[in-house]
Amino acid sequence: MTGTQVRGTQLPPGSWPWLHDLARWVGTWLFTPFYRVYVQHGERLPATGPVVLVANHSAFVDGPLLFGLVGRRAVFLVKQEMFDGPLGRALPRIGQVGVRRGAPDRRPLTAALAVLREGGLVGVFPEGTRGDGDMAAAQHGAAWLARTAGAVVVPVVCRGTRRRPGERRRHRPRVDVLFGPPLDLPAGGGRAGLAAATETIRAELAGMVRELDAIRSRT
Repeated sequence: MTGTQVRGTQLPPGSWPWLHDLARWVGTWLFTPFYRVYVQHGERLPATGPVVLVANHSAFVDGPLLFGLVGRRAVFLVKQEMFDGPLGRALPRIGQVGVRRGAPDRRPLTAALAVLREGGLVGVFPEGTRGDGDMAAAQHGAAWLARTAGAVVVPVVCRGTRRRPGERRRHRPRVDVLFGPPLDLPAGGGRAGLAAATETIRAELAGMVRELDAIRSRT
């Protein structure tokens, strides 16, 4: 195998499709010993075509967990710091794209846009960094990608991956993953239209977090 991309793989240049597929296969069972994962409405994620998957982010494991759950090749926008550590060589090979927080850099969005235009899936955490997962703030990248590529926007929220401060270590805690229906982003161009689309994404994710927390409180 070579390290070059074959056009049509729905992965960025420099990716190794075979390694991406292997990593995704590993991801389907990797977390089984550590979590009891329950997925709701996974059928809402289209199996083909350009998709921007927008997700809340409350723990490091959220990204790898979704990577193994989506059932198709997925390119996630990952904070650049992850590329500076032990995973620095592997992440580009499996098609993940680094993003520098707070730095003006169009290259990650350009790479993600190319993936979408090939009919691929791009995962974005609009909060921009790991927080409490309640979507108090959001970045514009997800809305820009969806509007520019004409991609479907599918929201997804994860709860249960984060251990709260002072909480004792848990044995195989329950983790719930809820996929929402595709979003209808408001029309309109320019900054105002982009801001409105971003707010639609933020509000939907926030509502889904509340919905999933209510479900979890009854189980």
